[in-house]
Amino acid sequence: MIDLEIPKKFVPLVKQAGSMADEVFRPVSRKYDLAEHTYPAELDLVSALIDGMTDSGASNGAGAAGSTRAKDGTDHAPASTDADEATGVTKPASGTKAGKVNKNGANMSSALSIMQTCRGDVGLTLSIPRQGLGNAAIAAVANDEQKERYGNRWAAMAITEPDTGSDSGNIRTTATKDGDEYVLNGTKIFVTSGARADHIVVWATVDKSAGRAAIKSFVVPMDTEGVSVVRLEHKLGIRASDTAAFVLEDCRVPAQDLLGDPEIKIEGGFGGAMQTFDNTRPLVAAMAVGLGRAALEELRATLEGAGHVIDYDKPAANQAAAVHDFIRLESDWEASWLLAIRAAWMADNGKPNSMEASMAKAKAGRTCVNVALQCVELVGVDGYAESELLEKWARDAKILDIFEGTQQIQLLVVARRLLGLTSGQLK
Repeated sequence: MIDLEIPKKFVPLVKQAGSMADEVFRPVSRKYDLAEHTYPAELDLVSALIDGMTDSGASNGAGAAGSTRAKDGTDHAPASTDADEATGVTKPASGTKAGKVNKNGANMSSALSIMQTCRGDVGLTLSIPRQGLGNAAIAAVANDEQKERYGNRWAAMAITEPDTGSDSGNIRTTATKDGDEYVLNGTKIFVTSGARADHIVVWATVDKSAGRAAIKSFVVPMDTEGVSVVRLEHKLGIRASDTAAFVLEDCRVPAQDLLGDPEIKIEGGFGGAMQTFDNTRPLVAAMAVGLGRAALEELRATLEGAGHVIDYDKPAANQAAAVHDFIRLESDWEASWLLAIRAAWMADNGKPNSMEASMAKAKAGRTCVNVALQCVELVGVDGYAESELLEKWARDAKILDIFEGTQQIQLLVVARRLLGLTSGQLK
């Protein structure tokens, strides 16, 4: 079972990520919101700090780059454990059977740290070098040799196309085998950190006639001939993060840069690519949890400053209307936190988490938008003015309900899993 306390080994990471949000991100949050497409120079220091934490083993994989799935084939429900911090040994908690080990690894540490940094700024979190969603894709699908080769790179993820949004199985970018290379042709849009990253993870089909099973992902260096950034998007929110459109024209990449299994397998063939979402959707849920917490903290301070007392021992209906709304919003946020933590924990413990990842993303994304907008309303004129960050958070929130699969797609995935239906049976 999940232990809902933060694992002791992650406490320093969470504290450092929280300090980063308060001392680095928030002071420059408005600056880079107004200076869209300007690279935040402060992130170089943040990146160096994360590198130091990772090298020391303190972070166990801070940020998206550390997110990966356990590969030991575990399929039982491990018991919770206590960690002997002095030796690093993990032992069964009292009352549990020996041998059943609860893993809190890279997915959990990534989720916990992202919750903290997004309490400071979502766009800046998305812009941290070598912590992109493409890095999470590499961690999810790549073999050991590829992980070693791309370990110190910054990778964006290119999925969306002009005519293909949430339906990833309808990707039209092609990858044609030519000797020891693949030739990529197509257009990708809404690529987060697309103009800043060293590499892009491009999703393409190796055989249009084979459908979803032929969708593969390729790691493409930005300086590869045939790769062109054609546009930077102007956006509603997360303006500190650049969002690019690409054209790939006769772009040649070595066959060894195809992530995972190159074979087309009709049965479950798309699963290797979709495993990327099983890892990244809990991280996007964590982003939403972090932003939602920031908005609730601001609302709490406003209510208490106005003399309202939030009393959890009294029925919410018997308290001031604004306090009643706060308690309701906070309970929704708590549910989002629990779902995100569960999805990350399942990934660390080798458990299939596709449904749980979509549940977390759906709940957290929608809750984040509702919380941010209602906090603006309850705070009043200060919530709508640029003098406070709440206005910015309300704009930033919407993307968390859209990217990595829209709200509607997440609900569709959950429905298919619950009903035991395929994508062809339930569209």
